[in-house]
Amino acid sequence: MFVLANFIGAVATILNIMVTILIWLIIISAVISWVNPDPYNPIVQFLYRTTAPILRPIRRLIPIRGVPIDFSPMIAILILIFLRFFIIRSLVDLSLRLR
Repeated sequence: MFVLANFIGAVATILNIMVTILIWLIIISAVISWVNPDPYNPIVQFLYRTTAPILRPIRRLIPIRGVPIDFSPMIAILILIFLRFFIIRSLVDLSLRLR
């Protein structure tokens, strides 16, 4: 049973790292969008390609007409924090109980 517990713990750790990286990428993308970056810059293209699939569904659900502030990065970060506290902690607890 310890092998399954170690596997679930490793999956939880990898998911936690991925969620942390996504949160930082969303923050960096939001900050860079304030300064009107060069769209042909490879770093800017990477940021937009990695964060757009996360932010696009949120932008579709929340209309931004007439509002000068885009709240989709903040909502995405809150969703990722919820996932971290709910799913990842549940996986860690499950791996600890299987030991």
